[in-house]
Amino acid sequence: MEKTNVLSPKFVKSIPEKLEVGVLYVSIEYATTIHKCCCGCGTEVVTPLTPTDWRLIFDGDSVSLYPSIGNWSFPCRSHYWIENNKVIWSWKWTQQEIDEGRTLDAMVKQKYYSQVDFGTEEDNEQDQNQSQPKQDFFQRLMTWLF
Repeated sequence: MEKTNVLSPKFVKSIPEKLEVGVLYVSIEYATTIHKCCCGCGTEVVTPLTPTDWRLIFDGDSVSLYPSIGNWSFPCRSHYWIENNKVIWSWKWTQQEIDEGRTLDAMVKQKYYSQVDFGTEEDNEQDQNQSQPKQDFFQRLMTWLF
């Protein structure tokens, strides 16, 4: 098992069946990134891009993901950050830290989604029926980043 210390971003429409080591696949359309675990175990790591999960920063050359990636459900239990395409290794969390992190994540999600107005079913149907101009890749990217 060889650790990966650099991830090259590859923007894709959909996730390929076979992932390459050292590549961070980014699908703006599906608001998701995926890569092989940087510890070398080969497990696929999916990071959804949502207001309560991960945030992607793309500066035109490199990508960063926030917050850190803690693979607590994997046997490797690796923990790292992705900043400017570089993998920055973090400390191994104890089970108590993992449990507290999961509790905090659940609380953040609950708070966020309890404040979001999803509208009525009728409102959603009207929104879907309204014609909106098609956004190009850059416009969609800017919408997700800002």
